Amino acid sequence: MAVNTLFFRKTIMASTGLFLCLFLIVHLSANCILVLPEETARQIYNSYSTTLRESPLIKIVAYLLYASIIFHTIYALLITIRNQKAKPQKYIVNNTKANSTWTSQNMGLIGVVILLFIVIHLANFWARIKLGIGEDVALDSSGHLDVYEVTYSLFQNIYYVLLYSVLMIPLGLHLNHGLKSGFKTLGFYHKKWTRIIARISLVYSALMAIGFGIIPLVVYFK
Repeated sequence: MAVNTLFFRKTIMASTGLFLCLFLIVHLSANCILVLPEETARQIYNSYSTTLRESPLIKIVAYLLYASIIFHTIYALLITIRNQKAKPQKYIVNNTKANSTWTSQNMGLIGVVILLFIVIHLANFWARIKLGIGEDVALDSSGHLDVYEVTYSLFQNIYYVLLYSVLMIPLGLHLNHGLKSGFKTLGFYHKKWTRIIARISLVYSALMAIGFGIIPLVVYFK
């Protein structure tokens, strides 16, 4: 029974994690608009944001996204607690470091850091734009909510920019380990596929970390 429960939790973790990985690709693609010349970026970004808010299909995807974040976090916490309880007494000689990476040993800690970032990120963007919390969001010349201005203003705060960019490092570490583990949980055990997935995970996590990390700096200095 305990084995089945653990397998179920890991499957939920893997499935929600892979869905979040797909979301990050879309999110990064949208963020790339921000590096365009200001007027072009404002028009495209605000139009894109309006489409996301008004599309019934996107609203369904958004609810799936929120659910994925919640379930991924809850089951990560449950698995971490279980693993901590299952650890045997420490021995004088411990070869844990030789058998696993620093990232795999500290996924719980890295996950907490990323979760704190998500909360800060949602408080600055989602809460203001979707819930109307804080200052009113103005309209642009086309009558769209000026989401570009909200984003641009935040990326003119060097402290927020540095925080955002630096925290992409733990995100990259989390993605690299999580993507490999997720596919393994879902049954990709073949030796050849394991090597391919490891390479894909490394490239994907590097692109996400560098992409998300560099865009705020580009916007700040442009």
